[in-house]
Amino acid sequence: MLPFDTMITFVTAALLLAFAPGPDNLFVLTQSALKGPGKGVVVTLGLCTGLIVHTAAVALGVAVIFQTSMLAFTGLKIVGALYLLYLAWGAFRARPEALGTGSADAPGEWGRLYRRGILMNITNPKVAIFFLAFLPQFTDPARGSVTAQMFALGGLFILSALAAFSTIAFAAGGISRWLRASDRGQVLLNRVAGLVFVGLAVKLSTAER
Repeated sequence: MLPFDTMITFVTAALLLAFAPGPDNLFVLTQSALKGPGKGVVVTLGLCTGLIVHTAAVALGVAVIFQTSMLAFTGLKIVGALYLLYLAWGAFRARPEALGTGSADAPGEWGRLYRRGILMNITNPKVAIFFLAFLPQFTDPARGSVTAQMFALGGLFILSALAAFSTIAFAAGGISRWLRASDRGQVLLNRVAGLVFVGLAVKLSTAER
């Protein structure tokens, strides 16, 4: 069991990190602005599912591979960068949707956004390395299983990220309602989203361990 003061300190740090500008919350911001707050929350759930994978990797010792193997680190970040460029290509080619016709809720759209969030998160090796450096600082072998503590801390981080990213989603969704009311506004949002994806791809592809 984690001490209460440790949990408070950890959650405070996690919330500050979740709100700080970064790939995940920028991703939520752009998707919420494009598709509305509900879709932004779905993306958030996908991102948090990816964090479950990173938590398990750190707790079970798998994440250390990305810290010690340049090949594994480079391979995963290239996959992530290519996926972001694919999203950018789709955003630049996207055409305005007729609001209120249900076209934005095409079959499978919610599932695609959820999977998009997962892929966005798990293909970023920097997240695994961050968890590998961050979580152990709050563990103590004297309190029992370090693996169990890692999973507990990962769960707290995921809840913190869920709260922070959902807040961002609803804030951006409020802005999107009036931007999406015109074709020009939607085109502008898609172009901005495309530029954000390209920027994130460049940042990821040039990241170092």
